[in-house]
Amino acid sequence: MLNRATPHFASALAPVAVAATLAAALAAAPAAVLAQGVPMPQVAAKSWMLYDVTSGQALAAQNADLRIEPASLTKLMTAYLAFEALKEKRLTLDQTVTPTEIVRKVKSDESRMFIEAGKPVTVNDLLLGLIVQSGNDAALALAEAVGGSEDGFVAMMNREAQRMGMKGTHFTNTDGVPDPNHYTTAVDLATLTTRLIKDFPEYYAMYSQKEFTYNKIRQPNRNRLLYIDPTVDGVKTGHTKSAGYCLISSAQRPLANVPNGQRRLVSIVIGTASEQIRTQESLKILNYGFQFFDTLRLYDKGQVLATPDIYKGRASTVKIGVANETFVTVPKGTGGRLKPVLERQELLIAPIAAGQQVGTVKLMDGNNKVGEFPVVALEEVPEAGFFGRLWDTIRLWFKRK
Repeated sequence: MLNRATPHFASALAPVAVAATLAAALAAAPAAVLAQGVPMPQVAAKSWMLYDVTSGQALAAQNADLRIEPASLTKLMTAYLAFEALKEKRLTLDQTVTPTEIVRKVKSDESRMFIEAGKPVTVNDLLLGLIVQSGNDAALALAEAVGGSEDGFVAMMNREAQRMGMKGTHFTNTDGVPDPNHYTTAVDLATLTTRLIKDFPEYYAMYSQKEFTYNKIRQPNRNRLLYIDPTVDGVKTGHTKSAGYCLISSAQRPLANVPNGQRRLVSIVIGTASEQIRTQESLKILNYGFQFFDTLRLYDKGQVLATPDIYKGRASTVKIGVANETFVTVPKGTGGRLKPVLERQELLIAPIAAGQQVGTVKLMDGNNKVGEFPVVALEEVPEAGFFGRLWDTIRLWFKRK
């Protein structure tokens, strides 16, 4: 049995994170984007997507499930695994790595940071060479430092992609050199980018660096949006003749009605005709998202939505609510129509663990469900002793009659 109630918003209006992951949500409904009813931008790209990191929602997309060649966008996964090694203290930023002969296989027409085989370089410099200069040599050196070998690192990349739910992705190298079995989708790239931003905020700042000098060679970041829009702080460019010009960009702008709040959007643009076009189309998509959609806060982290009775426990009631700060993104001006509806188990019986799901909140716009998210027990309620359980068994018997 479900018990329905209307919980209160934390602020005048409120959002909700769509409970499923991006990949799962779009797999279930490829058109599960909010742009229905909102004019879609015309984007000169083979594939593109706009994703709201704050609410976890896809806002607009075209051919987002199309298999594409990622080119140097591959290096997002290379960086992710390097960041993970830093977090787990398997590497340190000031640690020196001695590149092997593998870096000599980088061709003269490929992006390089110009490291040399046998000459030590710090992990910090390798990361900046990978992120700012898009160096294929940096990718290979990091792969050996983290994975022991390029093949071992590629296996790690594919395992991580699988763990993230990137079902349309397979890697065969660390740097994005074209290969028929090296592919991904815009949906999967949105998943990867979001995970990188959220999991490693302390290292994500590297993506906003506009230039880097190594071995007395100064190279600018090829992401032109960093020079055009001060709200843009990343992320990664990619280009090969077969892939076209690609760009994943992210911008963070103020979140309305939330003191010091920030809203982050990510744009993925694949297969444009030039560097200029990928830049202008990416900015067009980001501005479209900020102009035509509102991201609204629904609840604070740990906010109590109800305090229902609980049976056979050491407490007579239990606080239930949301585990995390919760947002929703909606077409601009439609937030006032939203109504949250709490659906929970009618009878709650101990033991219940903190964090255990006991219901959902559905966010309704009339008869249309905009989204839903889990409602959990915010505290543990252990099982009562024998006489407490016996007494509540009697109470439940009368309640059910």
